[in-house]
Amino acid sequence: MKRWSDDDQYADVEAYFSGRAELVVSVGRRLEPGDTVLDLACADGRLAEFLEAYGIGYQGLDTVPEMVEQARAHGIEAEVGDLNDYVPPEPVTATLCFRAIYYSRDRAAFFRHVAGYTTGKLVFDLNPRQYPLATIREELHAAGFARVDVRPLFAPQRVNLPRIAALALRTLERSGPLARLALRYRFTYVVAASL
Repeated sequence: MKRWSDDDQYADVEAYFSGRAELVVSVGRRLEPGDTVLDLACADGRLAEFLEAYGIGYQGLDTVPEMVEQARAHGIEAEVGDLNDYVPPEPVTATLCFRAIYYSRDRAAFFRHVAGYTTGKLVFDLNPRQYPLATIREELHAAGFARVDVRPLFAPQRVNLPRIAALALRTLERSGPLARLALRYRFTYVVAASL
């Protein structure tokens, strides 16, 4: 079995990354087999194998050379670079930025930069207590993203929930007002901004 750098960071690696891959594919404009993604702040590229199950091509970028080396050791195409400046050699269908949007020096400029090489959508997670969703929507629209879809994400990273509790959280994610109330205190959104 392959050893990944962050194995100890997740209570249920399979559930966490398969769930994240499903969100990348389905929220906003749906990704199709043959589409490509650029994963900014990819760490060791763990998400690649879960997206490849959908037929999605993957390339990663991270500022930490050791992470990029680990990704490459797993056969993942990855480069060292800064998400604020990097431009891939070819446009990508989707750009991903999980647990890293706060690395942008100027968020509005970052959104414009990503729109310049992305043909489909930008997908990222967002803590609405840190960044107001209305402000993010305005910045995305100003950068040229015509459609912004959001989905609450209540899946825990470090806690392995009993099946019934995990099902209850997934149900709560789709509950509208209750989900928005929960997001005032905890959890994040997955945002998909489509061009």
